[in-house]
Amino acid sequence: MAAFQDDNGTHAGFRRNHAKGVCVTGWFESSGQAAALSKAAVFRPGRVPVVGRFALAGGMPFQTDAPATVRSMALRFLLPGGEEWRTGMNNIPVFPVNSARGFYEQLLASSPDPVTGKPDPDRMKAFLAAHPEAGRALSLIKQRQVTSGFANSTFNSLNAFRFVDAAGASVPVRWSTVPVQPLAADSAEPSAASDKNYLFDDLIAQIAQHPQQWRLMVTIGEADDPTNDATLAWPAGRRQIDVRQRRHTIAPKQSVTLDFTRSDVACFPSAQFRLRRRNHWPSRFAG
Repeated sequence: MAAFQDDNGTHAGFRRNHAKGVCVTGWFESSGQAAALSKAAVFRPGRVPVVGRFALAGGMPFQTDAPATVRSMALRFLLPGGEEWRTGMNNIPVFPVNSARGFYEQLLASSPDPVTGKPDPDRMKAFLAAHPEAGRALSLIKQRQVTSGFANSTFNSLNAFRFVDAAGASVPVRWSTVPVQPLAADSAEPSAASDKNYLFDDLIAQIAQHPQQWRLMVTIGEADDPTNDATLAWPAGRRQIDVRQRRHTIAPKQSVTLDFTRSDVACFPSAQFRLRRRNHWPSRFAG
């Protein structure tokens, strides 16, 4: 936490990471197709409420929106009986590091030099030499297609998990939320770049017009797929199942409200499920 604060400054009342974000509510409607693989209640057929948050990586709540900044979708599924399922996903294919120590050292290496205001190239070079997995992962991340906004971004779990069925058998899985909205590459037009909140403004406007939707796709791993290293992608062609009945939907026009001003933009509303506005999500929601 101290490294985040040293890197980004002190911003009382905000998360240390993914500080700039928009909160949303909606629903998830399960198809029941994952119930054969997992006994988790969230995968039984039916609809459950969802609270969500879209955000940008980094601990600066007033940072200017930029195409290359990592985007995130965090979801909290509110199940019957008080049970919850929480997941955080990013719009990158892999994570840059595979350990807490590596993440800490990456923060130190990428922190701005007090004189230049930019990261020290020598420190980053030393970090990459000590963490060759980070160099490989960053190469994959740079190759990803950057879309025009939150609404047409795919968000990935990055970590691997295990689904356990009713008989106790388990399989490794990763999951993604894949947008129903049409794909469009980021144009990086000057008009957009000059608006410091353009990604959030666009998302809020889109939700105000009609619900935004994603498919929850689960990828089934095989025995030799890595499950303890988020810097490594699984091979293409792994079996996938679409676990949504229709899609998860975010905020229809009549239910969208905002919780920010242009000068205090730390919590907006949005998500791929039918969402209404919520207050700022505390930092305990893990990404």
